[in-house]
Amino acid sequence: MTTVSQTRSFARNLAAYCLSEVAAKASRLIVVVAVARTMDVAAIGVAAGAIAAADILKALTENGVGQRIIAARDEDLDATCVRAHQIFWAWCLGLFALQIAAGALVWSLTGDALLFALIAILAGEYLFMPAGLVNCALAMRAGKMRQTAAIAGGQVVGANVATAVLALIAPGPMALVLPRLLAAPIWLIAMRRLQPWIRPAAVAAAPLRPFVRYGWAVLGVELVKVLRLQADKVVIGLLMGPEALGLYFMAFNAGLGLSNSFAQAFSVALFPHLCTATDRARELRRALVMTCAVIGPAVVLQALAAPIYVPILFGAGWDGLSEVVSILCLAAIPGVIWSAAAQWLRADNRPQREFAVTAAITAALILNTALLAPYGLTAVAIGYLILATVGQLLGALPVLRAAFQSPQVAKVA
Repeated sequence: MTTVSQTRSFARNLAAYCLSEVAAKASRLIVVVAVARTMDVAAIGVAAGAIAAADILKALTENGVGQRIIAARDEDLDATCVRAHQIFWAWCLGLFALQIAAGALVWSLTGDALLFALIAILAGEYLFMPAGLVNCALAMRAGKMRQTAAIAGGQVVGANVATAVLALIAPGPMALVLPRLLAAPIWLIAMRRLQPWIRPAAVAAAPLRPFVRYGWAVLGVELVKVLRLQADKVVIGLLMGPEALGLYFMAFNAGLGLSNSFAQAFSVALFPHLCTATDRARELRRALVMTCAVIGPAVVLQALAAPIYVPILFGAGWDGLSEVVSILCLAAIPGVIWSAAAQWLRADNRPQREFAVTAAITAALILNTALLAPYGLTAVAIGYLILATVGQLLGALPVLRAAFQSPQVAKVA
C-alpha cells in the first residue's frame, strides 16, 4: 500500500470512528437532558457511583489480547486467535464473578440492595463479550474499521436512546443501567456477522507468555486510564456527597465526555495504521497534524459555547455548570497528543512506558481532586486541566521528538 493510500485509509477510518463517537456522545446528551429534567441529583449520584465502579472494573477487559491479533504475523494468526479465544472466555467469566462479588460486598456494607442490583446488571455485559472479541479484532486487522465503528456506535446509541425513554417513563437509577445490558447482544450479533470465525480444531494455541508480557502493561494502562476518568467521581462522592457527584457527573458528560471521545476514536484508528505503516514516524506526524487541525478547533468551539448550550440542554438550575463544562472540554486537546504517543509505544511493543506515564498522571489527578474538592467543582476542573495538560505533553515529548526529527529517526530514546 502506498503512503498516500495509507494516509487516506487512516483518514477514512478516523472519520468513521469520530462519527461513531459523535453519534454516541450526542445520544448521551439526550440522556443527560432527559435525566436532568426527570431525576433528582441524589438519584443520579447513586447511578453514577454504580456506573463508575463498573467502568473501573470493565477496564480490565482491555488486556492487549485483541491487539496481539491485529499485530500478529500471518503464519501465527490461527494459533494467536485460538489462544486469544481461550483468554477472552476465562477473563470475562472471571470479571463477571468478580463484579458480582464486589456488588455483594457493597450490599453487605451499605445495606443498599438497589446498588447491588445495579452492579449485577452491569456485570451481565461480560457474558456477551467473549463470543465476539476475536471477531472484532480480526475485523480491525482486515481493515473493516468503518464497520466496527458503526457497530460500536450503534450499540451505544441504542443504549442511550433506551435510557432516555426509560428516564422519561420510569425515572430512577435503573433507567441509567439496564439499557447497557440490553444493548450487549446487538454488538455480539453484528460483530459475528461482520467477521465470521470458527475455532480451527487442528491448530494448537500460541504460547501464553507473549500475551502476558505484552498484556500486563496494556491492562495496567487501561485500568489506570479509567481510574483517571472515574476515580475523581468516587472521591467527589465521598468528600462532597451524592448531590455534588450528580452535578459533576452531568458536567463531565457534557464536557470532557464528548471531547474525550475524539481522543478515543483517534487511538482506535491509529494503532492498526501504525502496525502496517512502512514509515511509522512519517505516518504518526501526518496523523497527529491532521487530527489536531480538526479536533482542536472543535474542542475550543465546544468550550466557548458551553455557557449557551448548558442552560438550554439542562434547563433552569443547571446554568452554574457551564464554567466546569468549558474547562473540562479543553482537557481533550492534550489527550489527543498523548494518545498518539501511546499508540506509537504500543505498536513498538513497549506499552510499559505508556503504563508508567499514565499511572503518574492518574495519581496526580486523583490527588488534585482530593485536595481541591473543598474549594468546589470549578477548582477541581481547573486543577484537572492543568495537570492533564502538563503531564500528557511531558509524557509525549520523547515520542514527538523522535517522530518530528528527520524521517530516518524511528526510535524513541
